[in-house]
Amino acid sequence: MAPPKKKPSRQSSLSRRSTSARKTEILINVYDLLPPGKLSSALWFLGSSLLHTGVHIPSLSHEYAFGGHSQPSTSGVYWTRPHLEPPGGTFRCEILQGFTFRPALEIEAIIKEVSQRFHGTSYNLLSNNCNHFTSYLCEQLTSRPAPSWLNRAASIGVALPCVVPREWISPPDHDTADGELLEEDEDDERSAMLRQEQRRSHSFHGAGGDDGQEHWEERDAGTPGSVGSGNGRASVRDTAGRKLPTSERAPAP
Repeated sequence: MAPPKKKPSRQSSLSRRSTSARKTEILINVYDLLPPGKLSSALWFLGSSLLHTGVHIPSLSHEYAFGGHSQPSTSGVYWTRPHLEPPGGTFRCEILQGFTFRPALEIEAIIKEVSQRFHGTSYNLLSNNCNHFTSYLCEQLTSRPAPSWLNRAASIGVALPCVVPREWISPPDHDTADGELLEEDEDDERSAMLRQEQRRSHSFHGAGGDDGQEHWEERDAGTPGSVGSGNGRASVRDTAGRKLPTSERAPAP
């Protein structure tokens, strides 16, 4: 007579369930693009600031954002170290957008698919900017778009083009945002990060010591592959011909 089969313990079944359906936070990091001061504080209080956002997925240790560039048929989606302030930007807050129970491979596949919808040459400051990307990616991962107030300034610009802020039309003279375009081969991520560090050494210097905060420095001549405005560097424009602020330029392809 065969021995009776042992029933799986409740603890082991719960362990398998938690492994297969791990809850992953989806966060939105928000950066103010106006210089700190009374104007930026007032606009932030009114919910009408000029904002840059990125989608932070802690389980992947990356923050994903969208910027413009001039390379045809290439995604403008890139990843950076979480909370890395874009040139000219100031970190404002982190929003818990929601959760997903998808495994890491499925999350990465969704990000890859979304990235193909946001080419760098399709960037538009008012109608297809970083906040539109953030909202779309959040909707794919959590079934909820990002808060609408994140893109309120662009909505005002669409309705009243004459009030588009000068800071968006005449961006400061810096190098591009730091990071790597998403189309880098995953198998070659180590070499991609090495190239990132090499560009970083040309673009900015550390503030020293333990906090690891970087400060962007202006350069009289552009680094190889960089895009910018002035000083002989080629400018990057959106689909309406507006020069892109530094914070809204993707890393050079």
